[in-house]
Amino acid sequence: MNSPAYHLIQEAILGKKCMEATYKGYSRKMHPHTLGTNRDGGEQALFYQYGGQSSSGLKPIGSPQNWRCLRLDELSDLKIILDTWQSGPNHSSAQTCVANVDIEVSY
Repeated sequence: MNSPAYHLIQEAILGKKCMEATYKGYSRKMHPHTLGTNRDGGEQALFYQYGGQSSSGLKPIGSPQNWRCLRLDELSDLKIILDTWQSGPNHSSAQTCVANVDIEVSY
């Protein structure tokens, strides 16, 4: 059974919608790209962060350093927001964040 966060991220990916959440104390605005589980079976997603804060610092929009691999059980205050969805650069590169992919953004 998937978590409510999983279902909300799935909805956002299917509709190419932006999301806002708190992760490890930092408010983030992100574009979800890939959803599934990690090697241990925990729910995990790959996002491109375009706004908010990060412990490593947020680079300018368009930077390939703004990709975030996040565990869903560590997200709080997750919601879909009405910003313009876009992909981060180098999305076509192979990702290693989500071991078992259930859904990805279609292009």
